[in-house]
Amino acid sequence: MTESYDAIIVGSGPNGLAAAVTLARAGLSVAVYEKSPTFGGAASTAELTLPGFRHDLGSAVHPLALESWFFREFGLDRRVPLIVPEVSYAHPLDGGRAALAYRDLSRAAEGLGVDGPAYERLMRPLVDHLRGVADFTGNALLRVPGDPIAAVLFGIRALEQGGPWWNARFREDVVPSLITGVSAHTILHQPSLAAGGAGLVLATYGHGRGWPIPVGGSQSIADAMISDIRAHGGVLHAGVDISSLDELPPARAVLVNSTPRTLIRLAGDRMPASYRRALERFRYGDGVAKVDFALSDPVPWAHPDVARTGTIHIGGTRAEIAAAENAVARGELPDAPYVLAAQPSLFDSTRAPAGTHVLWAYTHVPSGSPVDREEAVIRQIERFAPGFRDTILATASRTAVDVAAWNPNFAGGDISAGAPTLTQLLGRPVYRPDPWRTPMKGVYLCSSSTSPGPGVHGLAGWQAALSALRHEFGTRLRPDLAPRDDQLIAAAR
Repeated sequence: MTESYDAIIVGSGPNGLAAAVTLARAGLSVAVYEKSPTFGGAASTAELTLPGFRHDLGSAVHPLALESWFFREFGLDRRVPLIVPEVSYAHPLDGGRAALAYRDLSRAAEGLGVDGPAYERLMRPLVDHLRGVADFTGNALLRVPGDPIAAVLFGIRALEQGGPWWNARFREDVVPSLITGVSAHTILHQPSLAAGGAGLVLATYGHGRGWPIPVGGSQSIADAMISDIRAHGGVLHAGVDISSLDELPPARAVLVNSTPRTLIRLAGDRMPASYRRALERFRYGDGVAKVDFALSDPVPWAHPDVARTGTIHIGGTRAEIAAAENAVARGELPDAPYVLAAQPSLFDSTRAPAGTHVLWAYTHVPSGSPVDREEAVIRQIERFAPGFRDTILATASRTAVDVAAWNPNFAGGDISAGAPTLTQLLGRPVYRPDPWRTPMKGVYLCSSSTSPGPGVHGLAGWQAALSALRHEFGTRLRPDLAPRDDQLIAAAR
């Protein structure tokens, strides 16, 4: 490699691409190096089962896409067609029942039985302070919040839903199940402060803006950033496996979209011993086993309104989900697991041939589990959708080991790139106001292993790039990321 650049990004997941967009927009020469033959990381889409069936390899639905500060400035909703279902997520229960999280909070509360008013009282202050909640939880949590009222409202409710008193305001099982289905995204012990807080954040987005589905798959989000990088002079190199930072061309800033474990390996002796020890204390969480389905028909949910949403949380009552998640935390595989499913083809006809559908699903497993969970996932879906098995045309199943092999940032299948516990959200990966900057000159960490944590939001890459602009290029100006006229979505034409 004989080239030289102002900035190099290692890894083309959403955060790496966000960093590259930001630096290229600042007028710098930028190069992205990606180990895989394609770009996108957790925002990738491909045919996994049968020809014409397009499955999201990582995330499928994007609760953070409309309120991420980076995506707001990038104008994602003007670049990529986003479908926002009127029901953000659903939670089927036995007996043909279901809890539906309509975007309209009042409408959701009306359908939640006797606990509907209590649910609205829990969520209304957060929804009314949506931007404050988004900005507080989307920044390094050691910083002073811009909206302290939102932070206090959020903190009180996170304490409630993260402790043993989490059922205190409710009388039936419907609303607690709905909340726990969202909180279980974290792959953490239930109840816990971090899980309860994360669930409230996701629910706030669900009622405040909705959970969008990108037309064409998650790859559309990555492709929009790739297009912008190239439009501003950046270059992207696929199929290049970087084993050491010393292999990179000269650059004033290097931003690494990897776990701390990988950064230690890439940096070698360049990394100070004290920082190495701090990164070695970073802990990774449990993993996922993923199953993608090609279907002949939509999933036959016992409650037909579950087909009105893109996202379904499957696992029964709050107690059942907590038991399943806590079993995983003990290193066990539950017989009745929590399953997170997405059905994008109900809203996006590009995902499957006419008349057919795709279903995206994963369940939680102990870190590094080699066990295929396809049958357990099918059984749990069939519990709430009798006849589901008969609609299956083909499947593609990945164990946690397979997930880690596909994306090295998902150590042991940990799609959060590090357990999102409270301590590791406050110090991610270290306790610093600028956690993206390392002690190594010009080297930054920009993955989900840094603040603000997991999710397709681009915030870690954006913040790391802004830090690099301050410290390596002497500017505090935030580059304009807004789309040009020719980058607006084709659907508008």
